[in-house]
Amino acid sequence: MENTILVTGGAGFIGSNFILRWMESDPAFVINLDKLTYAGNLHNLATVANDKRYRFVHGDIADRPLLSGLLGRLNPRAIVHFAAESHVDRSIRGPDDFIRTNVDGTFALLEEVRTYYGSLTESEKTDFRLLHVSTDEVYGSLGWEEPPFSENTPYAPNSPYAASKAASDHLVRAYHHTYGIPTLTTNCSNNYGRFQFPEKLIPLIVLNALSGKPLPVYGDGQNVRDWLYVEDHCEAIRTVLHRGRVGQTYNIGGWNEKRNIDIVETICDIVDEMTGSGKPSRRGLITFVKDRPGHDRRYAMDASKIERELGWRPDETFETGIRKTVKWYLDNEAWVRDVTSGSYRQWIETHYSS
Repeated sequence: MENTILVTGGAGFIGSNFILRWMESDPAFVINLDKLTYAGNLHNLATVANDKRYRFVHGDIADRPLLSGLLGRLNPRAIVHFAAESHVDRSIRGPDDFIRTNVDGTFALLEEVRTYYGSLTESEKTDFRLLHVSTDEVYGSLGWEEPPFSENTPYAPNSPYAASKAASDHLVRAYHHTYGIPTLTTNCSNNYGRFQFPEKLIPLIVLNALSGKPLPVYGDGQNVRDWLYVEDHCEAIRTVLHRGRVGQTYNIGGWNEKRNIDIVETICDIVDEMTGSGKPSRRGLITFVKDRPGHDRRYAMDASKIERELGWRPDETFETGIRKTVKWYLDNEAWVRDVTSGSYRQWIETHYSS
């Protein structure tokens, strides 16, 4: 077995952060398999693109012949499975892609891993891991006084996105219990940080605030989420991959419950401060819009299991992480232009037209 890991969806927001963090501290080769849908961006990985330990493969996790060939040739000791459609609003408008990627794609990956795992020696089987990255949304919605989600919370997904991720979680669990594949599952809270595609709340508000556009807030703005800085999440995944107990699930949270309106107001104040142009305050751009269907009221994560068993806790508070995030978007105007203008999509189509 080679000292290689296969990362699916490694050109996305969390996947690209994971690869960059991994390559800073681990000598293993990294193979990045990504379909390059609208949120996949190879520019995120420009600093490692020419590193001999890194290779990009343009492809779909639902392509079983491609997966079979990669596993057979590369002989990876681990797979970290990020590849997913992940935006709730898009899943409401068009759930087909979410079922195809999150359910069918995960099934295809598991089937090919089952064949691959069966071909390994006993010592190789002992070393192999498949880590599946999931979300807190599979647990549904919490009332104001309910305790945070634990790993034992029953699943109750309320959007097509959450349902598709719940289905993939169940498949991973079943393949461990039925076929003995050494799996690990992580369920994370809302991520934020560099490289996040600007349809998600934090980058959308940052960029709209910078350009003086309305800042849309669903409903009354009282929906609560737990926020996790993406680089903390990546370190947690590394920790679970190296030391997690096979067959287990680990919740990864930031211990940062915040109302959406508080997030938006905080970003307004930081943008005002960092640009020196806070009169009038950008809070005046806040616009309440019609709530989305089935909008879960509150998520909160109990991350005490990963802390107790593996010793992981987030390094960043929300206050430190959000300042780093806003500054990154201020300092990376070219990246923002590429992902919002469509020029990056055109480049991908031209580059891979053959």
